[in-house]
Parts: sequence; C-alpha cells; structure tokens
Amino acid sequence: MFQLIKSSFISPLICGLNNSLLQSVAVTPIAVRNYAARKGTRERKRKAKVKVTVEKVGFIPHNQRDKEKFLLNRPKRKFDDSLKSLPVDNVYVQKYYKWRVYPFAEAVECHRETHHPDMYNRPNANLQVTIELNMEAEKKTRFVDNFTRIASMPHKFDHGEDRSIVAFAKSEEMQKEAKAAGADLVGGVELIKDIQNGRVSLQDFQFIIAHPNILPELVSVRGLMKRRFPNPKTGTLDVDLPSLINKFLYGVNYSAVKDEYEKDFGIIETVIGTLNMDTKHLEENLASLIKDIYTMKPKRDGPFISRCLLLSPPSREKLKVDYSLYIDCDSKEKVESVSDEEEDEKEVAANA
Repeated sequence: MFQLIKSSFISPLICGLNNSLLQSVAVTPIAVRNYAARKGTRERKRKAKVKVTVEKVGFIPHNQRDKEKFLLNRPKRKFDDSLKSLPVDNVYVQKYYKWRVYPFAEAVECHRETHHPDMYNRPNANLQVTIELNMEAEKKTRFVDNFTRIASMPHKFDHGEDRSIVAFAKSEEMQKEAKAAGADLVGGVELIKDIQNGRVSLQDFQFIIAHPNILPELVSVRGLMKRRFPNPKTGTLDVDLPSLINKFLYGVNYSAVKDEYEKDFGIIETVIGTLNMDTKHLEENLASLIKDIYTMKPKRDGPFISRCLLLSPPSREKLKVDYSLYIDCDSKEKVESVSDEEEDEKEVAANA
C-alpha cells in the first residue's frame, strides 16, 4: 500500500494557499510495511553476531583419556562370592560357585604335588601369599594410605634380600648382644661422634635401630636420620635389641598397595617360606604375618582382610585359606581366661 505524503521542499508560504492550489502541488509516494518479518530472521541475525570461541585443551595422558568409559568396562578387583551357592559335585565351573576354603596343611600339600619332580620339579619353590584388604577408614569417604612394614618370622628362610643394620646402645653388654644377633655396626656415644664428623655414613645402612637409653644422645644426629630416626611406631626402638635385629634381618618385607581407581581395595603379595619347610612352621609364619597386618586395621567395624590366597610359582593355581583362625586366637584365649577367673570367683563365693 502506498500513502501520499507532502513533499518536504514545499515552502511554508504555500501553506496559506487555497485547497485547489495545494492539490496541484507534486506529491511523492513512499512504501510503508505494516506486516511482521519472516519468523526466525531476527534470531538468525543474533546468532550470526555471536563469536564462537574454541577452548584449547592441553595434553591429556593416555591413562586419563576416556576415563569414564574405561571405568565402566574395567572389571572390579574387589571379590565377593557370598551370594553364590556351594558346589554339590566334585567337578564344577568355579566361577559360578563359592571358592572352596582349604585347610592350610591341605593347601600346602596341593602345591607340593604340583611341584613334584614328576611335574614342575621345584620342591623348594617359594610359598607366596596374596592378601586382599578392605581399605575403608573410619569414615566411608576416607581410605587407609599405602603402608610398608616388616613382619617377624618365627622360622627363618632365605628371602633373597641383603639387609644392613646399625644399632645404638649405651652399655657394652647390649652392644655385644646386638653384635651377636647380626647387626653390621654397633656403637654408642663414640659412634654418634663419628657420624657427626662424617667418618661413618648412615646411607650405607638400610635400617637404624636403637635402645631407649641412648635416645637423648641420638637427638643430635636426628637431622641426618630424618624419617629413619628410631621410633616405637615403626618398630625401630625397643628394649630387646636381639629380637629387634632378628625381625629386621630375617623378617618379611611387605607393602599394602591401594588400587588407583577402587580406593577401598588393597593388596599384599609376599613370601612366607618355601615348600620344603615344615607345614607347621609355614603356618606359624602366616599367622605372624596376619597379626602384623591387623595392627594397621582402622578403628571401624568389619574385617580388614577380605581374602587370603596361597600360591607357588610357576603354578598359577590359587588356593583360599581361612585367615580368621589366626586373628581370633588371642581373643579366644582372653575370653577363656576371663571365663575361668569368673568360674573360680563363683566357686569361692559358693564355698564362702
């Protein structure tokens, strides 16, 4: 549609003329749109004005790429067969049933059969143990940190490690006992002075142990020892130096390693002896190891060890054993002693 509008060049003097003269004045037609623009036009123009910024991504390590997909497809290491049923027949598919729990002596005999001269021909192979841990701490959102310890073994065997020990004690008698127990270097105040002067280097020794009576003099070289300074928490400070040296010299060194993705799962892999050792000696070594592991248990309900397996390379056969037999021994003895005392008290009261 078009609307007639008066030309802008008309002089104001003409406004006083009559209507007939105004009709003769030239007019210009101008187009006026009274309908809306096509739908989406304004939105397209608005989008065209927005600048697209591309975020620069730095280098991502190979083990961090597609982490979520990896975690979904990754099999869980935490093992739980409590919902599975017990096998009925002698031959069965193991993954569909609960693992059989072997008595310790039977599990050792099974490994001895596979390592017989007719098969692997390794009668003196190492007997290894794999212990799976529940690393949950007191709070469910926190977990136990990795730890490394040395567990004393009641029965010695060749663990394949060369260990050097320096022992500190004041009296000459204690020094002689420590030297007889197997310490590489033993001394007192004079040895501390040699360390200060640089004649003796503590870096040459793997373990540093001491008697509590020399602790005040030992503080002067604490800066050189740093984290290896004798401490009862680490088991390097004790009154009985011979047993302490025996522990660090012949004990088993083990580490609890937490899984990178499953923070509540930890594993320990170590050796408790050889197959040619006596079965009772091997069982006592295992009991000593499990008791030492339970000293690191957090203050919470539930078991700290979830599974204990025996294996002996080169065989890949793993046999499950009951570890709880070696944990409840002390508690059972305490309960029995308390109950005996209560019975004695009752008998005394009845006789009175």
